[in-house]
Amino acid sequence: MEYRKIGKWGLKVSCLGLGTYLTIGLRCDEQQSYSLVKTAYDAGVNYFDTANAYAQGQAEIFLGKILKDFPRSSLVILTKVWAPMGSGANDRGLSAKHIREQCHASLKRLQMDYLDIYLCHRADPETPLEETILTMEDLARQGKILYWGISEWPIPFILQAQFLAEKLGARQMAVSQPRYNLLYRYPEKELFPVTRQLGLGHVTFSPLAHGMLTGKYLPGQTPAADTRAADPETNAVIMKMYWTEENKQKAQELKKIAKELGATAAQLAIAWCLRREEVSSVILGARTVEQLKDNLRAVEIKIPEPILKKLDNIFPPPAAPNIV
Repeated sequence: MEYRKIGKWGLKVSCLGLGTYLTIGLRCDEQQSYSLVKTAYDAGVNYFDTANAYAQGQAEIFLGKILKDFPRSSLVILTKVWAPMGSGANDRGLSAKHIREQCHASLKRLQMDYLDIYLCHRADPETPLEETILTMEDLARQGKILYWGISEWPIPFILQAQFLAEKLGARQMAVSQPRYNLLYRYPEKELFPVTRQLGLGHVTFSPLAHGMLTGKYLPGQTPAADTRAADPETNAVIMKMYWTEENKQKAQELKKIAKELGATAAQLAIAWCLRREEVSSVILGARTVEQLKDNLRAVEIKIPEPILKKLDNIFPPPAAPNIV
């Protein structure tokens, strides 16, 4: 396993992390979840990614039960705040009240004393940035969090937040978590150049485009019954963002190229994300141990320049930035 710094900061994370979205605490029972975490840990994974909203807290509960017997110093735990966690007026967003209450709730569910990284899951235009920043600073001074960051924030918000943090004498964000894969290359255009200058690291999600880049979905065919795309509870993103005949065909071409390297399409897609120096870690969303073991082998793949050019031809970078 390779370990990379989070941007300019001292924290080092495994270049592959294990995510819990739609898997641990939801589609995977405790035994399956334990097997996933133990397999990842034994392979050198130290970064585990979750969120309070994943299965309404169940992902954190499962992860906490599993990790309580692991050495805390060997783990990097990231969880998130912002999403609705109740029906009350203050049960969502990035207000001081919601952040503080959810941080304590996440720590309780995870059975931990502190979080390595606390992420603002999305932006909250209704809350002043200085309120969010100062709350994160308070939590850090209390020893509840070590670093904080954001996911899928518009670039103007990121720039303003870093400026305000410096002005307020508070710690700046250290981590960004963007969607990034061969079918979604928007971060390359504006996000990566900006965050590189600011010293932020990236822990990217959805390297397989919710399974589209595995090559298992064939052109002209409906998804198999046991796949994410066939499940109405888990297929919203793939159907909205990626489910086209063109993308299914591209995935088949990716599969052929991967075979030239002695790899699977999934391994090549993950290795392609890892090629960027801005990427500190790529989050894996495997549902089975077999999938996870396959994904973990991506660290062994070095992509030759001719292959990168082939991939650029099939999956060209966007001509314009994605406007969020």
